[in-house]
Amino acid sequence: MTSSGDIALFLRLYPQIYLACHRRHVRDERTRRTLSLNQASILDHLDSVEPISLDALAKHMEVTASTMSLNVDRLERDGYVSRRRDDRDARRVELRLTAAGTRLKQQQNVLEPELVGALLKRLKGLDRAKALEGLGLLAGAANQMIADQPVDGGRWRYSTGKTKRSLR
Repeated sequence: MTSSGDIALFLRLYPQIYLACHRRHVRDERTRRTLSLNQASILDHLDSVEPISLDALAKHMEVTASTMSLNVDRLERDGYVSRRRDDRDARRVELRLTAAGTRLKQQQNVLEPELVGALLKRLKGLDRAKALEGLGLLAGAANQMIADQPVDGGRWRYSTGKTKRSLR
């Protein structure tokens, strides 16, 4: 059983690491364009093969369709997203990643590698090894948690009883 003290400690410590090392913008190394984290998050939710409707993506990201459309406009103009009408339902707009969008999605990280390096440099020897081992243990537990959650009617079930809608 996880104690409430352990949970509180995790919730206090994790944001300190995230805030010290997270990316504020995503830069396309090839074109030198800068995307907001919100735009990069949109790319994270898209695929080059399987389309998703603009409406479904907007609902999933909890924004209006018009807000999503404005963001997709820029991503499309910059060559990262393709938008086309669904062959079966012309009212529905399908989104896919372009080759450039796929490349950018693959190159991005949530955390800035240089900042992570600076953080790790502050830890020496055994402390660094223990910190990385602890992160490895947390990542392993996270992967197990994800693998153990069955999909139920388009929703991911969490052991807390909460649900989160899938994109499709």
